Amino acid sequence: MTPTTLQLSSAESIALRKLALQTGKTEEELLHEAVAQLLLRATPSAWQQAVRAAQGIWRDRTDLPDFEELRAEGNRYPAI
Repeated sequence: MTPTTLQLSSAESIALRKLALQTGKTEEELLHEAVAQLLLRATPSAWQQAVRAAQGIWRDRTDLPDFEELRAEGNRYPAI
């Protein structure tokens, strides 16, 4: 692992120390978990990347039916 220096405020340091005591984990373990969670949220998953890549792929298609018209047809009949 690469050593990293982290500057915490007094309040953050105290809160981290208390959390370490409550959980039985070291401060270092808690910081590793926090960084891992941050990276998970910041990194899009494979399905999110696929959805973004597919955005707009049907935009210029001329061989598809008018979807607004199809939706309107579905609204002609009353619900059962």
